[in-house]
Amino acid sequence: GHIAALGRGGSDLTASAIGAAIGAREVQVWKDVNGILSTDPRVCPKAVPVPEITYGEAAEMSYFGAKVLHPVAMHPAMMRSVPVRVKNSYNPAHPGTVITHERVVDVERPVTAISIKRGVELVKIMSTRMLGSYGFLAQVFATFAKHKVSIDVIATSEVSVALTLDSNVFESELGGVIREELASCAGIEVRERMSIVSVLTSATSSTRIMAEAMAALDDAGVDLAMVSHGASKINMSLVVADAAGDATVRALHVRFFECEC
Repeated sequence: GHIAALGRGGSDLTASAIGAAIGAREVQVWKDVNGILSTDPRVCPKAVPVPEITYGEAAEMSYFGAKVLHPVAMHPAMMRSVPVRVKNSYNPAHPGTVITHERVVDVERPVTAISIKRGVELVKIMSTRMLGSYGFLAQVFATFAKHKVSIDVIATSEVSVALTLDSNVFESELGGVIREELASCAGIEVRERMSIVSVLTSATSSTRIMAEAMAALDDAGVDLAMVSHGASKINMSLVVADAAGDATVRALHVRFFECEC
């Protein structure tokens, strides 16, 4: 009997839930853009609509900067395999973007989209224990879990871990507490004002995509602070300084969406 505000994406979640419950052919979500775009048009004016995208790609895009759909809103439809179509209320004739479980990857255009999440912290944690000592990573992750700190992107080795967090964690009192709790096993370096640029794809082989991305960024003179490739292969995350974020997105978009060579 309690009334609750659903917040961002509430109407999308409602449509997804009803569509899943009745077994709809598809759920349509109407926005003010022609579906999901290849990147932020404010950064790249030549951003183009993406005809088809998987639920996994859409969720990664939303988490790492794109705001067309909240991943929770898609969940009911995804669980019942009901496609979700994003359409433009100002241009109803446009087919928009269809979100499904699987799609056929265009070998000539293997990248689905590029997103950016700005204002994160890059934290490098280096073990002060002897090489081969166990428990270092467990202690690091247990400390963040204890304080309910969510980690975005991570890269690890036996003696160090690099990860990104939402901004101001280590500027706050909580950052001092985490430093103190990890002081017995690790040293910590923090770089603020960083961005995560995510390259989304459903291609089964990511070697070519990674090679082309690295070449494009080298040509653009972009320095990478960290690279992380998820186990799902959907998301290749590149961490750069905030100041280089737009240049990174533009260089990648030109290479994967604008280059005809």
